[in-house]
Amino acid sequence: MNDAAAYRDHPIYLAGRWVESPRRLAVEDPAHPGELAGSTFLASEEQYEQAAEAAVSGFEAMRALPTYERAAALRRISEGIVARQDEIARLISRESGKSIRDAAVEAERGVLVFRLAAEEAERLGGETLPLDIAPAHKGRHALTRRFPIGPVAGISPFNFPLNLAAHKVAPAIAAGCSIVLKPPSRDPLTMLVVAEIIDQAGLPDGAVSVLPMDRALGDRLVEDERFKLLTFTGSPVVGWRMKERAGRKPVVLELGGNAGAIVDASADLDWAVKRALVGAFAFSGQVCISVQRLLVHEDVWDPFMEGFVAGAAALRTGDPLDPATDIGPMVDAGAVERTQRWVAEAVADGARVLTGGTADGLFFRPTVLVDAQRSSQVCSEEAFAPLVVAFRFADFSDALAEVNASRFGLQAGVFTNDLAHAWQAFETLEVGGVVINDVPTYRVDHMPYGGIKESGIGREGLRWAIEDMTELKLMVVAQPG
Repeated sequence: MNDAAAYRDHPIYLAGRWVESPRRLAVEDPAHPGELAGSTFLASEEQYEQAAEAAVSGFEAMRALPTYERAAALRRISEGIVARQDEIARLISRESGKSIRDAAVEAERGVLVFRLAAEEAERLGGETLPLDIAPAHKGRHALTRRFPIGPVAGISPFNFPLNLAAHKVAPAIAAGCSIVLKPPSRDPLTMLVVAEIIDQAGLPDGAVSVLPMDRALGDRLVEDERFKLLTFTGSPVVGWRMKERAGRKPVVLELGGNAGAIVDASADLDWAVKRALVGAFAFSGQVCISVQRLLVHEDVWDPFMEGFVAGAAALRTGDPLDPATDIGPMVDAGAVERTQRWVAEAVADGARVLTGGTADGLFFRPTVLVDAQRSSQVCSEEAFAPLVVAFRFADFSDALAEVNASRFGLQAGVFTNDLAHAWQAFETLEVGGVVINDVPTYRVDHMPYGGIKESGIGREGLRWAIEDMTELKLMVVAQPG
């Protein structure tokens, strides 16, 4: 592929036009400080206003677009990502620090999300209801249909610059909505490349805008009453504040977690070790459903921990573009400093570091802690780092209670071959998703995904996101006579 694509300027995509602004945004390669992955521009107030007005007019065109045209456009976007998949994966790696292997997976998921959105657009329907349930309602029937809600405001995070943005853009198109997307300032270039593909898909002007913004304009996007739904993925602190400022519009929040994984006495240990390593340390743990708390039955503690710690120590950190690299850099120096401080505080309170615990620049070594206090930040807060705290348990019910002892509730993983324990976990765990015999980090893009408690409200996954972006309308038909 042509590496030059990673270094070029990327203009703003404003409602079918490519524009620049006086405010250049340089995007640094976190694995190579001082080197640029590329650059773009921060939208001006005038450009924001143009995008918002275009979203309003674009919505009228989108809502009139027949299903087959929306589905065809989504398939063209999916195919366009396929054609540039290697380029996109490399750009994800360069601007986010994600390993090229994980970046390639993300690019593949982007292909899938837009294809699934096309299929869901074709399945979007309603139902008929007989109303003659009493003599007074004889000859009456009802039917329901979903209508697009209006212009959508979308804000996506840095850790999945393509996939988590796609989970906002694709369902909006499928639903017949227009959308203005604020990509992350840390790595906005990927979605601007995808915007090049969207631009060729045949959608009406104003259907999609991809606008890098500063915080002030981002706040304006949240509060703007012209947008009829806000969909945000990011930190809980930011997300809940957005909900307070969003006014009357519905809000979908996909927020943070503090995911627990249970290794039961009946678990396949080789499989559990293999998957826990992926679930804990992929993308340096900067995943909201990354394994952070690990609860291991006392009967399998020694063999599991021996394998897990050895596996963590063997993971290779380095250049994300090297296919042999397992773990790239963290997002910035602040994230590294915070992680280092939390580990030091836990150790001061009695925790032991079995491996890792130190950083080399932005590269934080995979870290496993034991004997940590439950009240310590490495246990109670979202680490968003390559860090795992392990505990042993004797009773399965106690392990479930331990997972529930968190203000977060996104997903949980349970490694068990005991069917009764699997059902007990499903019924008991206070999370949005329970994954049996895999890590909480597991997600397929068409499944309902979201959390409870402080982990958010609403669900993503194409069908459920489309439902959020549409409103249910009822029509009653009476037969005269």
